Amino acid sequence: MTESAQPVTHSDEVLSSQPGKAPIGLITGASSGIGEAFARALAPRCGSLILVARREQRLQKLATELETLGCQIHIVAADLRQTEGLTRVVEAIRQKGPVSILVNNAGLGTQGPFDAVDYDAQMAMVDVHISATMRLSRAVIPFMKQIGGGHIVNVSSVAALVPMGTVAVYCATKAFLNSFSQSLNDELKADGIRVQALCPGYVRTEFHNADLAGGFNVDEIPEQYWLPAATVVEQSLAALNAESPIVIAASDDLKGALGLA
Repeated sequence: MTESAQPVTHSDEVLSSQPGKAPIGLITGASSGIGEAFARALAPRCGSLILVARREQRLQKLATELETLGCQIHIVAADLRQTEGLTRVVEAIRQKGPVSILVNNAGLGTQGPFDAVDYDAQMAMVDVHISATMRLSRAVIPFMKQIGGGHIVNVSSVAALVPMGTVAVYCATKAFLNSFSQSLNDELKADGIRVQALCPGYVRTEFHNADLAGGFNVDEIPEQYWLPAATVVEQSLAALNAESPIVIAASDDLKGALGLA
């Protein structure tokens, strides 16, 4: 793919730990939704991006588009529920890094009574939200320490803050991401590495249509509760060096309704 790399500008300095070198990013779940929005936002600011998702054709289409911005794109078609998929992403980190911003965005959801929802689907959430996040974070941290810093964004959810019935495992895995991010941020701050737990509310993506089962109806959610994926990403990037590692990216109306204002 394109071998060009763009210079670092003032607006990119928050992402770069190596003076004069454009940052390298890695985004999981990059083929749609919040992951795609991160890719679009970071491509103009990074020298290269590693985009990870299961759907290779959609990754390739996005890569072709983003390379016109002067960003080198590497795609990895991988299922993060599988050891083989994780191994290939870790190898890409070693070969294409050092990664200075990691976005652990890949996710899925189920809806229904805990004892009725397919157990394998519930464990898939544990594999992707928890195990994959831990594995990829461990893979990038040593390199981030070597280059003097970096950023890890773990895409959580407001569901981590407001546990609800019928989505028990989803809420619990997202609560793990919040706790993990807070602890890791405290642990790594002295190394120049910041860790963020991004907690979106309702976001206009394919997620609710494709992944959530059990009768979830997007039409029942008030329009004022929704945000575009690009807005969520803007809020995340603006808060990369914020004091609190928890970033709630939800509409003011939804925050008020959930008692998070």
